[in-house]
Amino acid sequence: MDEFVDVLVIGAGPSGCVSSSYLYNKGVKVKVVEKTTFPRVVVGESLIPRVMDHFSEAGLFETLNSKNYEIKRGARFIRGKEICIFDFSDKFTDGWNWTWQIPRADFDNTMAQEVIKKGIDLEFRAEVTAVEFEGKNSITTVKDKDGNTKKIHAKFIIDSSGYGRVLPRLLDLDYPSGLDPHSSIFTHIKDINRPEGEEGTLISFDILETEVWLWVIPFSNGNTSVGIVGPTSFINALSDVSTAEALKKAITLSDFYIKRFGGLDFLFEPIKLENYSRAVKKMYGDGFALTGNSSEFLDPVFSSGVCFATESGMLAAKLAEREIKGEEINWESEFSDYMKYGVDVFKTYVKEWYTGNLQTLFYHQPEDPDVKRKICSVLAGYVWDKENPFVRKHNNIVKNMAHIINSAKTVQ
Repeated sequence: MDEFVDVLVIGAGPSGCVSSSYLYNKGVKVKVVEKTTFPRVVVGESLIPRVMDHFSEAGLFETLNSKNYEIKRGARFIRGKEICIFDFSDKFTDGWNWTWQIPRADFDNTMAQEVIKKGIDLEFRAEVTAVEFEGKNSITTVKDKDGNTKKIHAKFIIDSSGYGRVLPRLLDLDYPSGLDPHSSIFTHIKDINRPEGEEGTLISFDILETEVWLWVIPFSNGNTSVGIVGPTSFINALSDVSTAEALKKAITLSDFYIKRFGGLDFLFEPIKLENYSRAVKKMYGDGFALTGNSSEFLDPVFSSGVCFATESGMLAAKLAEREIKGEEINWESEFSDYMKYGVDVFKTYVKEWYTGNLQTLFYHQPEDPDVKRKICSVLAGYVWDKENPFVRKHNNIVKNMAHIINSAKTVQ
């Protein structure tokens, strides 16, 4: 039997849950289809403060906060004996001073169950196989858990399918990323050697080489996510036997963490994400919008993935609500241009991280507190605050400051 809704949301991750929850709260008839079953393990376990605005506005914060996830108040970057710590309470832009470090399987499932509890129709094991558009209205073919197909008629589609990239595949919207090919391998470890106090809770990035780094994300359940990131050629050269052997070798390269994690068993076979950066030809069309990883994914180094997912999910929901009520929406300026601006800011910081220019600013001594506060705002996700010169002048400011610092060293 055909189903009729105002908005169809594809995917029940953070973007899909934020957008569907917002729409439901506004009285919009919304349905969510999710190909997998929850809980399921995915990457993206470190959040940044900007996402808290979205969880709060969508009415999901209280439920998530009740789970007592590990509080993240900043981030630490380690390079040999050099340490750089950013504190989210000491930043240029007003906003949240903390967020969470979360095992995504539990986190996403908590959100999805809250969405269902609200009364939203969320269907698991429902795979989108085809989409047809008649003007802005759409007919989506979905195969359910029993292998039966049905049609869902919607006035608008929000594609929050993440790495599934449903509409980019079906509508030929994929586009090569402008970032160099990088890959990662990660797993969870029962953190039996976790130090007491702050040291045991800090999210850390241990720089092994300019383009190679290890992440350590402690959770409140006693487990810790450990992953290696680097050029795809480096990651592939770690082992030709297994992802487990590759990650074990990567851990041995870390002087800082070898004693804490060396020799410990992995809680699941490490997952490899190869050449993970993604882009699209366009982020919207008549009757649809792409959010989160369905459109752009940059790099895990600054934990921007979930932030862009919820930012775009919330914005797409707001614009879709207005459109189905008859308002004319300029999706280019109100959605695409806005999202691309934030993506471009973070893309600059990702690129300058891997050139080493941003690392030059991180570790320069003595520290410049004003510069650090402005960079901290970017790392917290406030990448649309054009009052911040490190946002407004992102194309050149990091590169130019690094050049000045390096030139001064040469003169000395």
